[in-house]
Amino acid sequence: MAEYYAQRATAGLIITESSQVSVVGQGFPDTPGLHTARQVAAWRRVTEAVHAEGGTIFAQLSHVGRVGDPALLPDGLAHVAPSAVAAPGQVFTKDGMRDFRTPRELTSREVRETIADFVTAARNAVDAGFDGVDCTAPTAT
Repeated sequence: MAEYYAQRATAGLIITESSQVSVVGQGFPDTPGLHTARQVAAWRRVTEAVHAEGGTIFAQLSHVGRVGDPALLPDGLAHVAPSAVAAPGQVFTKDGMRDFRTPRELTSREVRETIADFVTAARNAVDAGFDGVDCTAPTAT
């Protein structure tokens, strides 16, 4: 990843691929996050490589909400959203395409915790050496 982004350092502003702010924010296989110390250290290698080439790089933070499949999460976790309404369509998993499932509805406390996850991930992005942060909403409505 460091080499990939460093190769693009002269393109102007680089905005990374979507990086989840929490474990339940993951909606696709093998996607990056910014919610653990290990992830911060890995991203630091990327930002250092981009900066060494004179580039500017922002982290794109996301939480997929109702878009995803339980097979993408550790045992016992489920995707969450403001309402228990399944998104239309399907998601790619390591076992192939699957219909979106109905997410678990967030409590008011969990909404505040999810906001805090974005704050923590933004701080982690700064610690990883990113020049800025972009936040995005889920891709399915």
